[in-house]
Amino acid sequence: MEKLSDDFNKRFLDLDENYKVIKNNIAEAAIKFSRKPEDITLLAATKTVPIEIINHGINLGIEHIGENKVQELTEKYDSYDLSKCELQFIGHLQTNKVKYLIGKVAMIQSVDSMKLAREISRLSLSHNVKTDILIEVNIGKEPNKSGIIPEKLNDLLYETATLPAINISGLMAIPPADANKRDTFNYFTNMYKYFIDISSKKLDNVNMQFLSMGMSADYTDAISAGSNMVRIGSALFGPRIYNKKF
Repeated sequence: MEKLSDDFNKRFLDLDENYKVIKNNIAEAAIKFSRKPEDITLLAATKTVPIEIINHGINLGIEHIGENKVQELTEKYDSYDLSKCELQFIGHLQTNKVKYLIGKVAMIQSVDSMKLAREISRLSLSHNVKTDILIEVNIGKEPNKSGIIPEKLNDLLYETATLPAINISGLMAIPPADANKRDTFNYFTNMYKYFIDISSKKLDNVNMQFLSMGMSADYTDAISAGSNMVRIGSALFGPRIYNKKF
């Protein structure tokens, strides 16, 4: 128990420092490209992170957290300090698991099909809530990766926008993990072009409020390319520890 306590104390201290560094990096990246630091949303990706560490981060000022796995989210749910923070779902979502999220999360960032959008709409209606969603774009057209390919993005947007009880609040993307820095930046700039193009159309029920892209290794590049929401996990909380219960 004493060793566990020491581990937690170290992680608390590391998080204190990491949070300061990341907030400063976000601010510098925003200002460098003539943007306001407060316009960039930091979402803490909390996969495998113990609830004590998450709540410590919330006390530091983290206002948005995101989980990748439905089971992990539901097991942690009653312990999150959501009085000062909103919870989002950022991972791949199977249609049969939507029922565990509606009414619990403020946003689902990973909508990539009409089947999934319809189920979110149906369950949101039945719970008398509106659910914010982002459309996930498979910007690298990777065959084994979730997300709609860019050529089908508009069709999915137009059809999803007709559904009740959901709000399309923007786009999300993850560039290929093996892309070099230059290619990754190009993926980011292409996503920004889609974001701006869709914004200019002023579609009903499509509010391009968030462009969610950029993670621990590339969030400053994403901000420079136009991202206004970055999802940061390991740079905040340290390497993920998969052999420990969260």
